[in-house]
Amino acid sequence: MKIKSLIAVLLMAGTLAMGQKVKSKAEGEAVNAVLTATTPDARIAAADNLLSKYKDTAFKSIALQIAGESYSQKGDGPNAIVYGDRAIEADPKNFQALLLVSSQLARMTKEFDLDKDEKLKRATKLANDAVAAIAGAEKPNPQLTDEQWTGIKKDLTSEAHETLGMIATVDKKWGPAITEYKAAIDASASPAYTAMVRLMSVYNNDKKYDDATALADKLIAAGAPDNLKKIAQDEKARAAKGKGQ
Repeated sequence: MKIKSLIAVLLMAGTLAMGQKVKSKAEGEAVNAVLTATTPDARIAAADNLLSKYKDTAFKSIALQIAGESYSQKGDGPNAIVYGDRAIEADPKNFQALLLVSSQLARMTKEFDLDKDEKLKRATKLANDAVAAIAGAEKPNPQLTDEQWTGIKKDLTSEAHETLGMIATVDKKWGPAITEYKAAIDASASPAYTAMVRLMSVYNNDKKYDDATALADKLIAAGAPDNLKKIAQDEKARAAKGKGQ
C-alpha cells in the first residue's frame, strides 16, 4: 500500500489495540478484516461491510479513506474521490483523505476542462489543509518510534507539496511548480523520485535545460527504479534537444 493507506492502517490498528472505541467483538472483527485484507478489492469490500453494519463506527473515516486509496490503486479516480470526500466529511482532519482527494483532483484535471479553476482551487485548499493537519497530528500507533513518526510526517508533507506542484503544472505556472516540487524533495525523509521526475519536466518546459540535465543525472545515479530512470533519460534527451545539441 502507499504511505497514506499504511498510516490509515496504523491508526486503525493503534486505536483497536487500545480497546477503547470498538463497541463489540463483532465490530472488532469487521475492523480487523479491513486491516488484514491483502488486495484493493478485498479492502474495499471489508470497508463497505464494516460501514454497512456499523454506521456509527469510530473507524468510519479511516475505513472510507482506506477504500478510497484502494480505488486509487485500481486506477479508479472518480471512486477514490467519492470515498475520500466521505472520509473528509466524517473527519475534516483526516490528512490521508485530504491528500487522496487533492492528488486525484490534480491528476484528473486537464488544461481545457470547463471546471478546471474550480477543481484546482479545491485541490489546493485540500493539500494545504493536509499540510496543517499533518503538522498537528499525534503519533497514531504506540509501536511507532518518534523518529519513525517524524519521518512519516515528512513524507506525507512531501506528498502535499508534490500535489501543489502538479496543480501549478496544470496551469502552466512553471515558477510555482518548481517551488513546490523543490519543497517536496526537501521535505521528504525518503527519496522523492516522482517529485524529481516532475521537476525535470517542468524545468524543460521552462527552458531550464541545464537544471533538467543535472537533476536527471542525480536521479539516475541515486538508484531510482528503472521506469523512473527511463523517464529521467528521456527528459535529459529533451533538454539536450532544447539546447540544440
